[in-house]
Amino acid sequence: MHKEFLMGNEAIAMGAIAAGVNFVSGYPGTPSTEVLETVSKRRPDRTYVEWSVNEKAALETAAGAAYSGARCLVTMKQVGLNVASDPLMSLEYVGVKGGMVILVADDPGPISSQTEQDTRHFAAFSKLPCFDPCSAQEAYEMVQEAFYFSEKYKTPVFLRPTTRVCHAYASVTVKDKEEYVLHNPEGFIKDSKRWVIFPRLSYQNHIKIEERNARLSEEFSDYSKNSVYLPSEGEPRKGIAAGGISYTYVSETLKSCVGAKLFKVATPHPFPEKLALRFLDGLDEVLCVEELDPVIERELTYICGKHHLPVKIYGKLTGHVQNAGENTRDSVNGCICDFLGNKMPSGSAHAPEDALPALPVRPPVLCAGCPHRASFYAVKTAMKGRKTIFCGDIGCYTLGNAMPLDMVDTCLCMGAGLGIAQGAGRISPDTSCFAFVGDSTFFASAVTGVINAVYNQAEMTLIVLDNSTTAMTGHQPHPGTGRTVMGDVTAKISIEAVLRGIGLTVVETADPLDLEASIECVKRVSAEPGVKAIIFRSPCIAVTKPAGGLAVNPEKCISCKRCIRELGCPALILKDSQVCIDASLCTGCSLCSQVCPTGAISRNGGDSDE
Repeated sequence: MHKEFLMGNEAIAMGAIAAGVNFVSGYPGTPSTEVLETVSKRRPDRTYVEWSVNEKAALETAAGAAYSGARCLVTMKQVGLNVASDPLMSLEYVGVKGGMVILVADDPGPISSQTEQDTRHFAAFSKLPCFDPCSAQEAYEMVQEAFYFSEKYKTPVFLRPTTRVCHAYASVTVKDKEEYVLHNPEGFIKDSKRWVIFPRLSYQNHIKIEERNARLSEEFSDYSKNSVYLPSEGEPRKGIAAGGISYTYVSETLKSCVGAKLFKVATPHPFPEKLALRFLDGLDEVLCVEELDPVIERELTYICGKHHLPVKIYGKLTGHVQNAGENTRDSVNGCICDFLGNKMPSGSAHAPEDALPALPVRPPVLCAGCPHRASFYAVKTAMKGRKTIFCGDIGCYTLGNAMPLDMVDTCLCMGAGLGIAQGAGRISPDTSCFAFVGDSTFFASAVTGVINAVYNQAEMTLIVLDNSTTAMTGHQPHPGTGRTVMGDVTAKISIEAVLRGIGLTVVETADPLDLEASIECVKRVSAEPGVKAIIFRSPCIAVTKPAGGLAVNPEKCISCKRCIRELGCPALILKDSQVCIDASLCTGCSLCSQVCPTGAISRNGGDSDE
C-alpha cells in the first residue's frame, strides 16, 4: 500500500483498476468525466476503455461484457442515467455474471447540469443496490466492495458520488500494483433461459429480486461503511443521520458541538433497517442531513411508523434542512447547531460577526475566439426581420443564450432541440425553425431527431456546430474525430455523409469565421424547403493555437461600440470610454474586424487584417 494525492474521480478509477476491472465504458459528463479518463491513462493492458456514443450504448456494451464474466464499470452523470434507463430497467431483471458498477455522479446545486436529480431514487426505482461514498478514500474502497456485492448477488450496482466527492482532492491510501486483482472472464456461455428477457422470466426474477434486496438490507446492516457512533460522554436523546459528503460535513461539525448519536448511511438502498433500529433506540429526535432529496428522512420515518417508535424525524420535509441546492460545511453547521441548541462555532460563515461580502457574479460566457459565437451571429444576421425560433441544446453553445447574442430560445436535454423545432414549426408554420447541435451531441442523440424530421416532412434548418471535440466536458474524442480514448486511430465518421444517408439533399459546410460567406450560406440554405443542414466547421479555440491578436486603431474607431454590443466577446473591453482589445484574451479570430463599420480593428492595429 502507498499514498497518492488524488481527485475523488481518480480514486474511483484507481479502485476499479485495483479490483481487476476488464471493461470500462461511458459518456463524458461533469462531474463524472475524469473517472474514465483516469482508467484510460493508468489501465493495465488487459483493461478495455471506450467513450461510447451515449450512455445507453455504454450500458449495453458493458452488459455484453458482464454477460461474458467481465468486471465492468460504466460512467455517466445523473442526467445521463435517463438515457441509460431503458436497458437499465431490463438489465436488473436479467442480471449479470461479471460484476457491474454503474457510476452515476450526482450534481447538487446544480453546478453544471440541467437538473438536481437524485440517483438514490433511481436505485429504488430499478431495485438496484446503491453505494454513497463520503470521501475520496471511501470511494476508492467502496468501488472495490461494490464489485464484490455485484458478483455475489449477480446484479448491477450503483456507485453514487456527488460533485464534492468527485472533485475533491485528498491523500488516498491505494494498493500497490502487485496487490491488484487479476480477473479473468470466462467468456459468454449460451443460455437463453438466462439472457433472453421474456415476461415469464421477469416475473420469476422479480420475486428473486425482492428476496435478494431483503437479504441485502440485512447484510448492509453489518457492512463496515454503515455505522452508528456514540458521543464520548452521556446518553444522547438526539441523533443525526447523514450520508455521502453531508456525513463528512456533519462529522466535522460534531467535533465542536455538543455530542449527538450519529448514523452514517453508506447504502441508501436497500436501507440497512436493523442498523437503523439500533441507532433509533433511546432517541427522541433525529435530524437527517443529505443531498439531494429526503431519502434517509423518509426511510427513518417509515421505520419509526413500522415499529411504532416515538421518535420525531426532522430534515428537508420539515424545513429543518434546505430542500434544494447542495449542502455546505457552513449550512450543515447551522442546521446542526440549531437542532442541538448550540451556539454557532466562531469562524463560521453563518456567524454574523464573521459575515463575508458576497462574491462577484461571473456568468459563464463563450470563450474569446469561440467559433460558436460567429456561427450564432451569422444566423442572427441572416434571419434579421424574420419570425424565427432558435432551439438550442446541451453544450458550450448553450451559452449562446446570453446577451447580446440571445440565440438560444429553448434548451431541454441532449438532442431535444431537433424535436422542439419540429413541434414548434407544426403549430407556427410561419416561423423559420432552427435547431443547433454540437458535433459530439449530434452523434450522441441527434440522429434520431433528424430521421424523424425527414420522415415526417418537417420544415426546419439544422445547424451543426462542429468544433471537432467534446468541448464542454474537457475535449474528449467522439466518432467524428477519428481517434479513441485509448489513442487508436479509427474511422472518422462524416456528419455530411450521415445526413445525406438519412435523406437530406441540402447539406452545406461553412467556415463561421468567414462572416460574409456564412451569412449568405444561411440565407440560401434556410430558403430551401423541407429539412436542410449547415455544418459550421471550425476547431475549438481552446485546443488550437491562436493566430495572433487584434488591436483597435483609435484614429479609426468612432466609438460606436457595435463590436461590443453585438458580439459580447470577453476580449472586447472599454478603457476610458475607448474600445480596446485585451491582448491576453484575444485569439485573432477576426470576427470583430468583420463587424467593425470603419475597419478600425486589425492585426496589431494596422490598416488591414494582414
